[in-house]
Amino acid sequence: MIEVHASAQQYFKHLLEQQADGLGIRMVVLNPGTPTATCELGFVELDAIGADDVVVPLDGLDLHLEAASAPYLDNAEIEFQEEATGGQLVVRAPDIRGREPDADAPLRERVQFVLDAEINPSVAAHGGRVALVDVDAAGIVVLQFGGGCHGCGMVDVTLKQGVEKTLKERIPEVAGVRDVTDHSQGENPYYS
Repeated sequence: MIEVHASAQQYFKHLLEQQADGLGIRMVVLNPGTPTATCELGFVELDAIGADDVVVPLDGLDLHLEAASAPYLDNAEIEFQEEATGGQLVVRAPDIRGREPDADAPLRERVQFVLDAEINPSVAAHGGRVALVDVDAAGIVVLQFGGGCHGCGMVDVTLKQGVEKTLKERIPEVAGVRDVTDHSQGENPYYS
């Protein structure tokens, strides 16, 4: 599941020795399966640990993983890298942002992955977001724009030259895209 190098185990022991008794180390994945996923390591009171937490026994201590986070931490590694000025804890968790669906996965699932992994990070630079409403039987992807894209004067360009082009390149079954957003109601468009 997760590999905790000896250097990280020693670092955890050192941290716990400086704290009051009754504390442990717990790891949680925030926003798992999305492009914004991150790992959070922190102290936890041992009597407050969830009964369903996954326990990773280490040399002289246990690492507690939030149950919902555990599947995203498969193949993860934690190590402590020493440097001249101290060091840093390094977490490598290749699965926390999710895995690209297989080519035979449902079309909706593959479209959602491309939206989350490629399109939404791009439009977020302008304060926007794109939500999947539906994928019809003909392969038309129905979307709703929000944030800075809601009411933006450039939304048609974003839709056709950005979103539709990307989806068609990544997923050949996508026949087109349709926007169902009422852009007259946008409160803070990126371009008026």
